[in-house]
Order: sequence, then C-alpha cells, then structure tokens
Amino acid sequence: MRRFEGKKVLITGAGRGQGRSHAVGFAREGADVAICDICKDVATIPYELSSRADLDETAKLIEAEGGKTVVGEVDVRVWDQLKEFVDRAASELGQIDVLCANAGIFASAATLDQLSEETWDDMLDTNVKGVWLTCKAVLPHMMARKYGRIVVTGSSAGHIGAPNFGHYTASKHALDGLVKTLAWEQGANGITVNIVAPTGVGTRMILNDTLYGIFDAANPTKERMAEMLAATHASGVPWLEPQDVTNVVLFLASDDAARMTASNVKVDMGYTAI
Repeated sequence: MRRFEGKKVLITGAGRGQGRSHAVGFAREGADVAICDICKDVATIPYELSSRADLDETAKLIEAEGGKTVVGEVDVRVWDQLKEFVDRAASELGQIDVLCANAGIFASAATLDQLSEETWDDMLDTNVKGVWLTCKAVLPHMMARKYGRIVVTGSSAGHIGAPNFGHYTASKHALDGLVKTLAWEQGANGITVNIVAPTGVGTRMILNDTLYGIFDAANPTKERMAEMLAATHASGVPWLEPQDVTNVVLFLASDDAARMTASNVKVDMGYTAI
C-alpha cells in the first residue's frame, strides 16, 4: 500500500536514526522527501551527531526506493538556514504536504541545580525553538494549499518527570503546548498537528558510553543498560527500533488520521503507565 504516492515530505534530523527510518518509510510508500540535519557536533551533547556522509546515505536510501530528494545541512536553531532550505525544498519538489519535525537532542545529565546554562539553552533551542521555527517555515506552504500534516517527535519524557534530565523533560513537555496551540490555529486551514511520543529508541542518542555510565557507573555497558530498561517496559523489551516509531508517524501523516489533531500518541511499551 503506497499511502503517499505524489506526496512531498520534509524531515529534519534525517541523517540517521528515526529521521532516516521515517524518510525511507515515506519514500517506500511513494513520497519524495526533503531531508536535513545539522551535520556537526554540539559541545554540550555527549555523543557524536550525524555527519554529511550520514545524510547523503539517507538520500541514497530514499532514491533506492524511487523517491526524489532535496538535501541540506541545517541547524534548526537558525531561522535563515531553515527558511532557505524549506523554500528550496518546496520549489524543487513543488509543494510540502507533510512535515516531520524530528530534529532533537539528548544532552548531558545533571540535576537542575547543577545544570549549566549552555546545556539548558542548547536543549531548549533545539528541541523547542527548532520545532517552532521549522513549523513557522513550512506553514505558509501548507496554508496556501489548505492542506498539511505535521508530526512532531516528542518523548515519553513529555508525560512524566525524569530526574537528571530536567532540561530534556521540560523541552518535551513544552512541545505538547506548542502542538495543541498550533492544531487549533491551523485546523481551519486543513492542517493537522500531532506528536509521536516514543520511549527510548535504539539509536546513538541512547546507545553511547556516556549513557551506559549514567545507568550503572560500576558496569557501564550496553547489556547492563538493556537489562535495566527492559524492566521499565511491560513488554520486557529494552528499547524501540526506529521502525516502531516510523509505523506510527506514517499513520499520523496519512489521510487515515485526518480527524486526529492535537494528539500526543505514546509508543512507549507501557513505560508511562506506572
């Protein structure tokens, strides 16, 4: 079933992980996909971010599925970069039907009284301001056609508190208010806005030495973190795979979900149920 035949999709944070999975999923179902990523590291982030080579690999995977692509190195915190890329994507693809505001970071751990201002700013600027600016850049293209599907990447942390990750938790809670407001503002323009809220996903964002040490300083291994995370999920599975999230993103972006807006859809294996 090719639900996105002829549709044009824009995805931020598409260099690897969830963004890449979403991009390939849309292309497999008939879409052309514009992709961007920052393609450089950020000092407060304790893991390596995507490179231009990663982004180019995503482009090759889109093309292998028969999709056309537009590629850009974009820091979602910077309006001029975003607007240039979005306008170029709309021009080259002809329109933008779907936005996946997926770019996000998971910074160093610290209690809120110990957190540095730089770390807080990088987190909120990327995870909240970046989503707002991305939507701001895309909305005129959707409003002109009275059609749009916006899917924002949230988190199970947007439903609970998370000690040592207050900056990340605050950013994901903020998205709920942003999305609910945007859904009301744009409903009359045929635009739906929803959040997909996964628990941990098996990407570099959580599969890194820093996080292994946060979970168990005495045994900082992937295996130990997997054991600990599995106990927090009803399924006993430690983390999601990107495709698990993609499946829900594709649904929210499809016309099957045309009457869903302002929703915050959990994909968390029961993590927030207790």
